[in-house]
Amino acid sequence: MSTSAVPAQAPGAREDRAAPLAPRARLLPALAAVYRAQLSRARVARIPLLFVATFQSVGIMVLMRGVVDGGSEARAVVAGSSVLVVAFVALNLLAQYFGQLRASGGLDHYATLPVPPAAVVLGAAGAYASFTVPGTAVTAVAGSLLFGLPLTHLWVLAAVVPLAGAALSGLGAALGLLAPRQELATLLGQLGMSAALLLGVLPAERLPGPIGWARDLLPSTYGVEALARSFDARPDWAAVAADLSVCAVVGVLSLALATWAYRRAAVR
Repeated sequence: MSTSAVPAQAPGAREDRAAPLAPRARLLPALAAVYRAQLSRARVARIPLLFVATFQSVGIMVLMRGVVDGGSEARAVVAGSSVLVVAFVALNLLAQYFGQLRASGGLDHYATLPVPPAAVVLGAAGAYASFTVPGTAVTAVAGSLLFGLPLTHLWVLAAVVPLAGAALSGLGAALGLLAPRQELATLLGQLGMSAALLLGVLPAERLPGPIGWARDLLPSTYGVEALARSFDARPDWAAVAADLSVCAVVGVLSLALATWAYRRAAVR
């Protein structure tokens, strides 16, 4: 009769093995999940604010109609007012959202999930930027009709909204995550939107020199310039592409900054 070679386990002894951890979620599936969740949340909570943003931009154009007759100034007003909707939602509201998330401990929830930090930032930024599409389109069409601008090349909005939205969303998320207090995040978001209003809607040629330099540093400026050029009878497509390229580069940098700020805030 043969005996087993496996040693018998002593009574009361238990085998101590570490349970395998779940694999970390890949970036694209995690990004899609966060995007859908944030878009669903924004659709419920932010629709009234989208109406406010659109009404505000249309109201500004109506007021400027009594001052600006047409030409390059009218193109600047319509383009700036359209991108202002993106700034209101993607910069202002996203700064408030991440500021509130940090203050309430909501970042701890995301930190416990096997989700890459970039997916959280990109998903939220993409959802808020997507949320601006209807208001931006309504503002651009209303402004074109109000100032008698052609509607032929408004398809440029399909590039302006995501690129300007990425740049402003990244900036808004970074402001919300880096602000030491929720109230300061709200203040910085409001100041950023005010800068987009003053420096984007007012024609560039009417701004003093130093303020014009500040306008060049604002990420939304290049989206405004690209959209304004599209209202020309014969748009300079090379200049439009250059403006959109700058917008894209700034968007990548601002989203990278927001991802770093998220990692910094999540470990504290």
